[in-house]
This record gives sequence, C-alpha cells and structure tokens, in this order.
Amino acid sequence: MTHATDEPPRAGLETLPHPATAAAAPRRGTDPAFRARFTRGSVLRHVLVMTATGTVGTLSIFAVDLLSLVYVSHLGSTELKAAAGFATQVLVYPVAINIGLTIAVTAAVSRALGADHRARAKRIAASGLLISGAVSTLVAAAALAGAGPLLSLFGAQGHVREVAECFLLIALPGNVPFALGMALSGVLRAVGDARRAMMVTLAGGLVTAAVDPLLIFGLNLGIYGAAVSTLLSRFVFLGVGLHGVGRVHGLLERPRPRALGLDARILAAVALPAIAANLATPVGNGYALHVYAAFGDAAVAASAVIDRTVYVAFAAVFALTGAVGPILGQNVGAGLYGRVRETLTRCFAVTVGYALLVWLALALLWPEIAALFQASPAMTDYLRFFCTWGVAAWLFIGMLFVANAAFNNLGFPLLATLFNWGRATLGTAPFVTLGAHLGGVEGGMVGMAAGAAIFGTGAVATAYRVVGRLGLKAAHR
Repeated sequence: MTHATDEPPRAGLETLPHPATAAAAPRRGTDPAFRARFTRGSVLRHVLVMTATGTVGTLSIFAVDLLSLVYVSHLGSTELKAAAGFATQVLVYPVAINIGLTIAVTAAVSRALGADHRARAKRIAASGLLISGAVSTLVAAAALAGAGPLLSLFGAQGHVREVAECFLLIALPGNVPFALGMALSGVLRAVGDARRAMMVTLAGGLVTAAVDPLLIFGLNLGIYGAAVSTLLSRFVFLGVGLHGVGRVHGLLERPRPRALGLDARILAAVALPAIAANLATPVGNGYALHVYAAFGDAAVAASAVIDRTVYVAFAAVFALTGAVGPILGQNVGAGLYGRVRETLTRCFAVTVGYALLVWLALALLWPEIAALFQASPAMTDYLRFFCTWGVAAWLFIGMLFVANAAFNNLGFPLLATLFNWGRATLGTAPFVTLGAHLGGVEGGMVGMAAGAAIFGTGAVATAYRVVGRLGLKAAHR
C-alpha cells in the first residue's frame, strides 16, 4: 500500500513540518524500525563519534594526496611540484561544487529522517543522486575546457603549465563518480551510519595508496601516474557508496520524474548557497597562489606542500564540519533547539582545542616536513614560517567552517555564502596583497591569517544568534 507522503504534492513547494511542531505532528510515511539517533543521548559523544569515523575517511583521501605529492617530490623536480600545485588548485573547484551538493543531500535527508518521514528521505536521496550526476558531468566538461586559461590565470607558465594541463585531462573525468560517491556518503551520514560513510572514502584512499607507487615508479608514468590513480579511486568511492545506501539501508530507488522538479527546488535551496560558499575558498586561495607565483616556482611548490599538509593535519576539522550536519539536521527536524545550541558549542570547543594541538605539532615538525618533500632552501624557509606562524589562520578558518555547516543545516545557507565570500575577498585580497608587498610570501601568510580571524569570529557570533532566534520562534508557536 502506498502512503500519501510517497507521492509528490500536486501544487506548491514541499516543505518539511516546522521543527516546533514536528514532535506533535502525525508521522506519515514513518518506518517504525527507524529512530533518529542524534535526538537522544550525549551530544558530545555523537560529535566525537561522527567526527572520529569521518576523520578516518577524510584522512584517507588527504593522506593519499599528500603521499602522491611525496612521490612526485622524489622525481627530483621543483617544476613538477609546482605543476601539481597548480593542477590541484583547478581540481578544488569541482570538488567544492560536489561538497555543496552533498551538503544539500545530507541536510534534506537528515531532516526528513529526523521528522520520521523515511519515504520522503528515500525519494530525495534518489533525486539528489541524479542531480549530482548531471551537475558534476557539466562541471567536469567546463573544467576540462577552461583548464588552460585557469592555469594561466593562477600564474602557470611554460612546461609547468603543460604538465598541469595534462594531469587535469586525466583526473577531471573522475569528478562524476566522485560526486556520486560523496552524495552517497552524505546519505549514510544522514542515516547515522558513520562507519559505512567512512568506508566510502577509506576504500578509495586505500586503492590510491596501493596503485600510486606502481603507476608513478613501476610503470614510469611519473606525475601522470598520480592522476590515473586518482581517477581509479573515484570509481571505488561510487561502488562502496552504492552498496551501503542501496543494499544495507535500502534507501535507493529510481528517481521519480514527477518529484524531480520539486526535489530539485528543495535541494537547490541549500545547494546553491552552499556551492557559492564553498567556491569562495578556492577563489581566495587561487588569488593567494597568483600572488605567490610572482615569487617563483619555489613559492608555488611550497604552497602545494602547505595545502596538502594542512588538509592532512586538519582532517578532523573537515570531518567535523561534515559530521555536525546530520546531528543538527535531526535535532532541528525534531524541534530540539537546546540540543542544537549544545551541538554548536561542543563543535567549536573541539575545533579550537584540536587546532591548537595541530599548531604545536607543526611548529615542532617543520624540519621533517621539509625533508620529506626534499624542499629547496627557499621552500624550506616558506614551510618553516607557515608551520610556526601562518597556521594560525586555520584556527579561525576551522571555526568559520563549523559555523557555515550550522548555517546550511539551520536554514540560513546565505549566511554561509556571505561569510565565506567575505573571507575570500575582503578577508583575503587586500590582506594578502599588502602582506606580500611588505613581507613577501611570509607577509602574505600573515595577511591571510588576519582576514580569517575577522570573519571566523564574526561567523561564530552570528551562528549563536541564529540558534537563539530559532529557539525563540519555536517557543512561541
């Protein structure tokens, strides 16, 4: 027998029940076996468990990317390291769009599950996968067409640009299975299955780790071997995600043409601002790379090493921003705003504590990092300064990311867009430009940290105001 909620409404924009009345509303389409696990129990435990399992998967991706750059470094060319840095800067744009789509799928599915509407969650997941596949295909095609001009814009020239462009021609087609795998991982997080969500990314990372040295050194493909292994890992992402969502949780179904337009509007309400917000970070970093490129290949190579090192070192923060979405979404769907505020507080505390520990570790380990990548003397100077002082920016960037995750899942995605673009423009361009003018690459790093501090603290304060306002509205309903 088909439930009423299994069919899309015939008119009007579908919305979830208001959180304040969700607990009292009749549960249509409810699966009696499912209970929203994040609406009960210790908030800190949920945050730590979801973050820990998410960190394993996230770390597997970033660590393998770091390892690939280590292998490329042992090819003995600063130019190749610079080419890897430029190529990575182009690749982050499609990834940023994929993340925005995943945020939307996770938020919509988790809120539906929090309100006990499993049939709706299943339908939205199907539509989300179809939309993610279509968008990622268009994005990959556009990135392939525009790779050359983008590389030139970032400052790549001559042989460095040629190598980076060939790398992208191999790696970019993997954006489609990658986007689908990310969306499937988001559905698993929305359900609360942190372990299987972790396995999506972990499996892809393990494949890359195994294949990388074989292709780079065994088959003498050099830097292009890293691109091939990246492509292969994306298909592993997709396969593991399909198994978890489809066979284990039974949340896969054929997209429904009648519901697709409606679901697209639901997802777009979060995805478009989230994508806009996520694109801000690579835009800001791209501007910084353009500034650093004027100081030579050593500065670009150091920037590539710093980016890979930061992603590994702060993998837990990236995982936390993904973990907080389902926790917030389920509690918002259930109208539990006290738990929403507590979740926010716990996440900020964990982020600050972790960032300080990473700062200390990098300040102590910078000589080993420079040696690992066979850094030239100029590269070593840049790495030493970043690990000692420049990493301070990530204390505030981490808080900004957590606040943005809250905005996306509380129904205020435009705030995430505002703060991210504020940091990427007003918080980056003038600060990095002035800093580099006064103090070279090191001065640019200080400028980046100053801009991040302004917008990170502002985002934290705004996130608490949003939660407070939502709680007051719910109390008066």
